[in-house]
Amino acid sequence: MATLADVAARAGVSISAASRVLSNAPDARVGEGTRRRIQEAAAELGYRPNSAARALKSARSEVVALVVPDLTNAIFSELMRGVETRAAELGYLVLLARAEGMERGDEALGRLLGEGRVDGVVVQVGDAMDLDGYRDVLAGRVPAVLVNSRRGADVASVILDDQAATRRAVEHLVALGHGRIAYAGGLPGNDSAARRAEGFAEGMAAADLPVDARLVTDLGYTPQQGREAIARLLEAGSPPPTAVVVANVNAALGALLEARTRGLRVPEELSLVAVHDAWPAENTWPPLTTVRMPLYELGVAAMDGVYARIRRGELVHTVVRDPAPRLVVRGSTAPPRAD
Repeated sequence: MATLADVAARAGVSISAASRVLSNAPDARVGEGTRRRIQEAAAELGYRPNSAARALKSARSEVVALVVPDLTNAIFSELMRGVETRAAELGYLVLLARAEGMERGDEALGRLLGEGRVDGVVVQVGDAMDLDGYRDVLAGRVPAVLVNSRRGADVASVILDDQAATRRAVEHLVALGHGRIAYAGGLPGNDSAARRAEGFAEGMAAADLPVDARLVTDLGYTPQQGREAIARLLEAGSPPPTAVVVANVNAALGALLEARTRGLRVPEELSLVAVHDAWPAENTWPPLTTVRMPLYELGVAAMDGVYARIRRGELVHTVVRDPAPRLVVRGSTAPPRAD
């Protein structure tokens, strides 16, 4: 098995230089050519770092925990892929955890951190109430990054440009000729829900369209909550909306089911467009028009944020705007009927 000394000799550098480069040390001040030479030498020799020895030396496990509401939620797959890809580039492993399976978030994370099993945590929660169990995270006492939620200056955060997403959804419906547009939003107090509601209002104002308070709900992001939202919007009065912006694709799946259950033809009688894109969206009937968000890039930014917190004590607050939210037109949107 190749040693660090073998890699250093092959690359023609000191052992300390090879060590700093291969451990992604922030003080590894070497030229790009030297860095590449060290990495190529390690690959050619099949060198694998001794993680146990490195952890003892640095007092770090080089593992981060990623906490998401539900590991089976298709929306989170790209987020997880971004975190894991960037973690591997930085020499870290990722421990996945389901928030709903952690009865006491602080106790579980405290044990992981206290026993040296993880160096930091990336936390994506379902709604504002889910953060109540993470007092140490919110107080900035542990190296952590909140994903798509902001809770003051003491805890790092990475969020999406949610306002741009719902504005884009409204623009699409307006371009099709819709004027009576409803909005099915997330729960009150949810950070992303507030931003998406703001973007919807901005899009309507830009089109000189009034927001009818009867055609706005804040029931949440689950399929069942999407069903309840559509039921409420369709019963809000006459005339009914001809189109609905749904703030989450999971809720949109329920909205589509409720519309069809009530005998409404989508998109002939009701157009639906949802924020986020995931594989179920293109496997419904009709397939859902969505606004695709940069979830992979969100995961990369989250890992960079927790790495900066662990290694340098930095608190980052990032809005991921590149790439911008992108409209994916499928079969659930069309011009309103002439009548």
